[in-house]
Amino acid sequence: MGINSNRVEHFSDSTNHHETTVTICSSTEAMPNLEVHKVCLPPHKTTLQKLRHRLSEIFFPDDPLHRFKNQTWLKKLLLGLQFFFPVFQWGPNYSLKLLRSDVISGLTIASLAIPQVIYTYMYAYINMSIYSVILVVPFYRYHVDFILQGISYAKLANLPPIIGLYSSFVPPLIYSLLGSSRHIGVGPVSIASLVMGTMLSETVSYADQPILYLQLAFTATFFAGVFQASLGLLRLGFVIDFLSKATLVGFMAGAAVIVSLQQLKGLLGIVHFTSEMEIVPVLSSVFSHKNEWSWQTIVMGISFLVFLLATRQISMRKPKLFWISAAAPLTSVILSTLIVYLLRSTAHGISTIGHLPKGLNPPSSNMLYFQGAYLGVALKTGIVTGILALTEGIAVGRTFAALKNYQVDGNKEMMAIGLMNMAGSCSSCYITTGSFSRSAVNYNAGAQTIVSNIVMSSAVLVTLLFLMPLFTYTPNFILAAIIITAVIGLIDYQAAFRLWKVDKLDFLACICSFLGVLFISVPLGLAIAVGVSVFKILLHVTRPNTMVLGNIPGTQIYQNISRYSSALRVPSFLIVAVESPFFFANSTYLQERILRWVREEEERIELNKESTMKCIILDMTVCVGKSCGQCDGKAASVKRLGVIRVEWAIFVSW
Repeated sequence: MGINSNRVEHFSDSTNHHETTVTICSSTEAMPNLEVHKVCLPPHKTTLQKLRHRLSEIFFPDDPLHRFKNQTWLKKLLLGLQFFFPVFQWGPNYSLKLLRSDVISGLTIASLAIPQVIYTYMYAYINMSIYSVILVVPFYRYHVDFILQGISYAKLANLPPIIGLYSSFVPPLIYSLLGSSRHIGVGPVSIASLVMGTMLSETVSYADQPILYLQLAFTATFFAGVFQASLGLLRLGFVIDFLSKATLVGFMAGAAVIVSLQQLKGLLGIVHFTSEMEIVPVLSSVFSHKNEWSWQTIVMGISFLVFLLATRQISMRKPKLFWISAAAPLTSVILSTLIVYLLRSTAHGISTIGHLPKGLNPPSSNMLYFQGAYLGVALKTGIVTGILALTEGIAVGRTFAALKNYQVDGNKEMMAIGLMNMAGSCSSCYITTGSFSRSAVNYNAGAQTIVSNIVMSSAVLVTLLFLMPLFTYTPNFILAAIIITAVIGLIDYQAAFRLWKVDKLDFLACICSFLGVLFISVPLGLAIAVGVSVFKILLHVTRPNTMVLGNIPGTQIYQNISRYSSALRVPSFLIVAVESPFFFANSTYLQERILRWVREEEERIELNKESTMKCIILDMTVCVGKSCGQCDGKAASVKRLGVIRVEWAIFVSW
């Protein structure tokens, strides 16, 4: 029935021990003689030793301190510096050849970092085919693209556009010292920006209380950093695993719909618009302010939106023409900016980005909000956005590490991202993490080390000091059109269809997340979906699968008879496999289910006039430990089986 490596701990009881020999006879197939091997119990361990071993297995599976064993104090100091500051690990071997690659990739991702202030969900819009030839495109185009991308992420969080650029300058420098990923590109991301803007806007409006809103945004970023660093320090990274793929599919689809509807403000030229993010108040606000619609804005906005959607569709149908969709956003920004500049004396109804201040990040530690009525809002926003940022950042880091066959320490990454956000909150930055779009560009541009982030920060610095006036006349309707085009790619209906085919509970989590975001709120929709995912986990644990096993003729292999037509039942024996540990939460269910198997087997024997069932064998090879509930469950099962006149009940646990 199979053997695994589950542990056997010291165990004794007061019952009498005896050996039993069971011979299985089959009239249809001669079974070979089985060799009996005696298994010795492991050395006795105290309760404290067992507890220490279990905690070590749970929180330190990688044994991070193994490198410090049998080392001198000087060597331990060097290893400690390398552990907390990976720059000391790769720095001594850094060369000019690596620097050349990092400079090229750093300048390339800088071109993304700056447009990330305009392209709100751009990472879903830029696909991998663009990245594969990124270097053949002139640098200046991508440099402007990244500036725009940064501005729009800040707009998504309802923050001033310049905050998006500030967040692309300081955090990458901090991560360069602490991070372990060589290819990750640090900056604002769409999901965290969206959630922060939504949660804060439900309580405080930036238009009415801009200073308080900025205080809460920086404070939420600080709390997110503390939470992220704490997870890494306490090695509790498994918390983010509760955000399943199904949850994120529904969440991103719902967010995409809401964000698209929110862009109607810029696309229609509406001045007074709701700050709420649910579908009903957004649509109500659109139609209740018809008197504010601007026909010039509508005509130009829809024209550029159709152009962007058309270029996107062309590139999807003919991948060789990917450059059309790649160049479309920048082309649209340039054309729309020129048009608005030329018509600035007549087209007064068209709103623009306006003046963006030049200069470095101003300090914001004095703006952190640690007492007052809105402290709970900042704390809640920080935790939710911190989890979302960690989920994307670690997933991105592990993805590109796997491509280059090196390992990223998840807990170390959590501490790096957390400390990065804590430092960012004190320098006018909002929450940042590893961005998929930047990281993909960084990887395909040939980055070799994290120095590429330092180069990117340097390029952003130049932009902050000298290039900000270029975006004064960029109209808001072009930002809205670019955002709508980008977020369409987040609606992955094919993934939802696959979830329906494979796992209905995962599909339910996806739908709950989608509808919750649309009709309730972003955080509550996400919480509902996580709750459904946790319920699924509990369901699998408390209602494990059980099956009847049969022998594959001519072998000593036993498989599920409902899946393997060649598997034959062993006369007079019922072999039941339990695909879960036997403990208090499922002991009652397993007792009832095993008795049902026995009853159904007796009915089948009586119907087919076969030999009487004399023995039940429970295959419990997945039982990895013992508990009182498990032992009591086994004892109760034996008693119940005795009532129905079964001669033997054997528990097999390798």
